[in-house]
Amino acid sequence: MTASRSMPYPLGVTPLEGGGAHVAVYSETADKIWFCLFDDADGTDGTDGTAGAAGTETRFELTERTGHVFHTVVEEARVGSRYGLRVAGPWDPAAGLRHNENKLLLDPYATALDGRFDWGQAVFGHDMDEPETMDTTDSASAMPRNVIADRDFDWGSDERPLTALEDTVVYEVHVKGFTQQHPDVPEEIRGTYAGLAHPAAIKYFTDLGVTAVELLPTHQFVQDSHLEEKGLRNYWGYNSIGFFAPHDEYASEAAGTRGGQVAEFKAMVKAFHEAGLEVWMDVVYNHTAEGNHMGPTISFKGIDNASYYRLVEGEESAYFDTTGTGNSLNVSHPAALGLIMDSLRYWVTEMHVDGFRFDLATTLTRQGGEASEHSAFLTLIHQDPVLQSVKMIAEPWDTAGYQVGGFPADWSEWNGKFRDDVREFWNGEPGVLSTFSDRVLGSPDVYEDSRRSPLSSVNFVTAHDGFTLADLTMYAEKHNDANGEDNQDGESDNKSFNGGVEGPTDDGAVNEYRDRQRRNFLGTLLISAGVPMILGGDEIARSQGGNNNAYCQDSEISWFDWERADRDLLAFTTELITLRRENPALRPDWFRYAPEVESDDHVQVRRADDHSFSSGDWQQGENKAITFVLTHKDADAFAYLTNGSTSVVEFQVPEAPHGEWELASSSDPDQQVEGPVTTLLVRDASFTLLRSRAS
Repeated sequence: MTASRSMPYPLGVTPLEGGGAHVAVYSETADKIWFCLFDDADGTDGTDGTAGAAGTETRFELTERTGHVFHTVVEEARVGSRYGLRVAGPWDPAAGLRHNENKLLLDPYATALDGRFDWGQAVFGHDMDEPETMDTTDSASAMPRNVIADRDFDWGSDERPLTALEDTVVYEVHVKGFTQQHPDVPEEIRGTYAGLAHPAAIKYFTDLGVTAVELLPTHQFVQDSHLEEKGLRNYWGYNSIGFFAPHDEYASEAAGTRGGQVAEFKAMVKAFHEAGLEVWMDVVYNHTAEGNHMGPTISFKGIDNASYYRLVEGEESAYFDTTGTGNSLNVSHPAALGLIMDSLRYWVTEMHVDGFRFDLATTLTRQGGEASEHSAFLTLIHQDPVLQSVKMIAEPWDTAGYQVGGFPADWSEWNGKFRDDVREFWNGEPGVLSTFSDRVLGSPDVYEDSRRSPLSSVNFVTAHDGFTLADLTMYAEKHNDANGEDNQDGESDNKSFNGGVEGPTDDGAVNEYRDRQRRNFLGTLLISAGVPMILGGDEIARSQGGNNNAYCQDSEISWFDWERADRDLLAFTTELITLRRENPALRPDWFRYAPEVESDDHVQVRRADDHSFSSGDWQQGENKAITFVLTHKDADAFAYLTNGSTSVVEFQVPEAPHGEWELASSSDPDQQVEGPVTTLLVRDASFTLLRSRAS
């Protein structure tokens, strides 16, 4: 930005080429706003000051106002400067007004933060004992600072991979957890963006064959005071406060926190792109870390509470909450919607991110209370040219409802039905064969009537929230005692089965069963139509000791234990991903049997005796065997034989489209296929995948 005169846009702080910075802040209800520049504790404004130190504060009033935007040019500000905002205006919580100029505030548009919160009275706008009373304690010494980050970066010839959805395999992973104990990543960068970009980490992803790495929240988030009091930490990061800033704790020591985290994040994305990998972000736009009426005043609450948050109509001191966290962003207001859209565009244009997974996305579609496919949020994204080529993935629920299948055609969704139905089938539940079949076929019962494709379904068996795959097969009950909540937190209905023994065991038969089940789950995930997502570490049997809610476990409970990696399971997973990538019959882009759709993909669903299913067959609870014949024009064909029962089933093998069947994969390591095969025994709780080569 080169202009020296002040303008109402862009919002936030933008360095000027000739020196100084342009500052613009939105507020409908403020009377005055100040940009507060801080020297470091040693009286300088260099890069060697103490993070979080108070320093010397110099205030600059934003003297110009256009509409609801306060703005000015601050000549003394520059790249690397640390700053905050102060906002003066009415204090009237009953009317939804919570201005308090004693509180230093974070800039909603800050691109980097430096320092930590001191969770005392100072960061609360109200008196903790009398919530309607304003607290006059100055919070500067208890607040982190915004940093004016350098936006210059040499992207070179960087290009986004633009991997087609039908070719996509997603790997959900935590920036820190993956490398914190990785033996081939230098110790000084473990747990950081630089660590995740290390050649050893990238080689692992490419060798495995995944195409997109979905990072748990990397927006700047806040450590919860109640967790810190218990000696725990917010590990997952679903407590956002900076929608433009990469989380500073994931920056290496060399990068620092004075804006260097921005360059390190960019370098990570560039390294991933060079390897042909996409970077997706798990983003939390549904709420912020400020919580409800008893929460702190650290940003939006003190700038324009009613514009950024949805308040209870007629009781504006309270927050309308469909997130379970105390507040919900007010997506019916242009300021909140503009913030979200500006943030998304920033991460695409400035940080070169390839996709977004929206936490509790249903909340973002609630303007008047009800979720709507035609909400302003979805409409804005649909028409935005910057976001057209970016993957959009919804977590289709919030505390007020489940909305799988309710998002537009150009969105994909985390399909919880896939998780639940596949778990039930392989755990031997009766009467689930029909729903299991739907999941393998891409969930036509969810998407076909609305003319959406199987690629609308992001299939997963496990995710960060819940058991890992290893624990799904080792534990019948959750074991969350380390979380300090008397094992009351986390989901109780896990649809898991331990094989008869809770936790690790030396029983060979139980371990063999568990190994087979892990391959069953991964096999179904990678053979089914849709977009498969693997929870990071499932492919090496990563365990959390039965903890199914490890959100607060920034510890060995959550970190990858590379020394105990199951290399056989890793090889099995890698082979299946390769098989999927090389064979179009295993990754269709439309429902294969839809009669009105011309497609090169086709499927047959057969009983174990190779007859068609009748309506009565689906109703028989004891029926747990099914064959899928998957074909693609002029390409290899596959027969997926699945036996979810507790006994061996003899399958009549369908006629091979191109000649003899051969063994492609099986969860049973003893399975053999020799010569022409017309019948095949498939052992209990196992699958066999046959291949008929086109040439």
